[in-house]
Amino acid sequence: MTADLKTERTKLRRRPNRGHYDLAAIAAILDQSFLCHVGFAVEGQPFVIPTSYGRDGDRLFIHGSAASRMLRQIDGAVPVCVTVTLLDGLVLARSGFNHSMNYRSVVLLGSAERVIGREKLRALELISEHIISGRWAEVRPPNDKEMRATTVLAVAIKEASAKIRTGPPLDDEADMGMTCWAGVLPLCVVAGAPVPDPSGDPNLPIPPYLMACNFGAKHGA
Repeated sequence: MTADLKTERTKLRRRPNRGHYDLAAIAAILDQSFLCHVGFAVEGQPFVIPTSYGRDGDRLFIHGSAASRMLRQIDGAVPVCVTVTLLDGLVLARSGFNHSMNYRSVVLLGSAERVIGREKLRALELISEHIISGRWAEVRPPNDKEMRATTVLAVAIKEASAKIRTGPPLDDEADMGMTCWAGVLPLCVVAGAPVPDPSGDPNLPIPPYLMACNFGAKHGA
């Protein structure tokens, strides 16, 4: 995956050295999260809605209730902006002005198209497996009523950029002699111990795929 997704709209103006535009770099970030924010405008009013997603090649799938205003509004030619951010650490400099964060982010521009038929069910499985691999095979698949109540949209990954910051603080030379601590406080998402449904069978073991969840490792922390 070496496609260049750089356009005039996705080109980084500030800190351009942190920009990445190849599909491989962008996909690597998308694959390490499952929460995105979808931005769109309705009659001049902007909205930004968080939702889960899954990726298949150069397409990003999102889903939700067929009654969802977001999905109804962006189904078609309405421009959307999808963002994903992984926060890797707080960068603590010797001056407040130079504090920063280590992060990996993606901005994707485009439009969403409705997914139907067999591909719709496949997209739902893809989203589920992207969040918790192994879960789809264990649970009941959606029935016809649930499928009708669910909308799946796909956004082509054709115009996008990634921005990545790593490393220590970038302090001014005049501040380097200060005695205050400076460095990076690493951050990651960590899965806690699974909590079973109290109405379920207490003798059921926790599935191995759930015990194997380690979002910190997934996010490269």
